[in-house]
Amino acid sequence: MDVRKVLFISQEISPYLPESPMGEMGRLLPQGIQERGAEVRTFMPKYGVITERRNQLHEVIRLSGLNIIIDDTDHPLIIKVATLQSARIQVYFIYNEDYFAHSLAKEMETLSSPSDNDERSIFYVRGVIETVRKLRWIPDIIQCSGWISALAPFYIRTIYSDDPSFRDAKIVTGLYDEQLPAPLDANLAAKMRQDGIPATPLKPYQGKAMDYTDLMSLSLRYTDAVIAMSATADPALLKQVSDAGKPVLDYSEGEERVQQIYDFYRSL
Repeated sequence: MDVRKVLFISQEISPYLPESPMGEMGRLLPQGIQERGAEVRTFMPKYGVITERRNQLHEVIRLSGLNIIIDDTDHPLIIKVATLQSARIQVYFIYNEDYFAHSLAKEMETLSSPSDNDERSIFYVRGVIETVRKLRWIPDIIQCSGWISALAPFYIRTIYSDDPSFRDAKIVTGLYDEQLPAPLDANLAAKMRQDGIPATPLKPYQGKAMDYTDLMSLSLRYTDAVIAMSATADPALLKQVSDAGKPVLDYSEGEERVQQIYDFYRSL
């Protein structure tokens, strides 16, 4: 398969956040894929800890303004963008002041207000999807990284399954060694049903406060392939994927990692 366009739905990207393995890969992987000739679009949440002036973020008016309805409440979608100079990549930031701090915060909202993480995740994922549709951009590969992106495969393969922007794309999930700051709100399934998500796949989670394993297990059912991004990624989740007959790229380190991932994309 020729890999021409890759969409990255990321939880963390360095240097916008404190250094972490996920944030470092969030920067290196899009850069490496772009250097191999593919066009990339990279998204992350606009957390309150990100300094807009220092990182030169500015709002993209033509992409902003859509309202995303969650639990019968309208939440305006604001898109900001910055250029990662070292990689020559534009990063799109998903923002709304209901879920992300308006002024500089001491820590990420996912940690300081975990009770909102269910709606924060829905807003982020739907914000990315709607922005890509507005861009009329059709990716070959969609790479999801971090639990905040975990609902993306589910949404894309259900209510957006016939959308020309996504119907032919292969969805790849990167599994890290991470956990949710707290279980998600027990009304998450009911809130997603309001978006038009079918009832059947959500039935096991109705009224349940989903933990990390629940969330990722749901996500992986709608993912086409998985990359182990950590040596200690949950083995039970990796087994779920391999038992389903889906491709898995094992964890490895070193300079060849980006090339391995690029070849993995091509094999899909």
